[in-house]
Amino acid sequence: MEDIDAIAVLQDPVRRRLYEYVVAQGREVGRNEAAEATGVARTLAAHHLDKLADAGLLESGSRRLSGRTGPGAGRPAKVYTRARAERSVSLPARDYRTAAELLAEAAEQAGLDAGLCAAARRRGEALRGSAAPCGDLEEAMEMLAARGYEPHLESDEVPPGGEGAPGTAAPVVRMRNCPFHAVSERFPPLVCGMNLALLEGLLGTDGSVRARMDARPGECCVVVESSKNNGR
Repeated sequence: MEDIDAIAVLQDPVRRRLYEYVVAQGREVGRNEAAEATGVARTLAAHHLDKLADAGLLESGSRRLSGRTGPGAGRPAKVYTRARAERSVSLPARDYRTAAELLAEAAEQAGLDAGLCAAARRRGEALRGSAAPCGDLEEAMEMLAARGYEPHLESDEVPPGGEGAPGTAAPVVRMRNCPFHAVSERFPPLVCGMNLALLEGLLGTDGSVRARMDARPGECCVVVESSKNNGR
């Protein structure tokens, strides 16, 4: 299916709500849960979820949602997650990805990591403009959401020297999406370093939050936390 046809599937408002709900969960979602969350009938939700899977926007599978196994555990239910493939449309046709990959390759070969990070930090500061450094994690999540990072709040163990007793849970903002995913897969040290510097400039380095590297499969390589949790 052409990218433009796949994206056109989201024109239906119910289908769009279902897609956005599944994407926001960051895990497998069953038909009952999706229907209840979006306020539609299960049969209608199933129809639209399958359409999204047919279009390649979602991936589907099956598992027992009860967590039980063996006789009496019930039949596996159909579940959905966001598809790993990217979709984009540009009219007229443009190929910025190839340009980005060529520039990244040249920068890596020339050892321009420090210069790229400095430029990224300046760009982040320019995006922030005259605003003060980010004041708290809630404000950080708003800024990150506006840039397409899909932030969500989790709890990480407090490090030695951090605020709170070691071993207790401290809030940290992780991001389900990396806007530079395609290029970062080919040039991870270069692009992830650039991403960190960009967010340092965007959030500010002298405020109440800080960005740091903490790569995790399927998510952005950068996380944001309170600047007081600094014992890592």
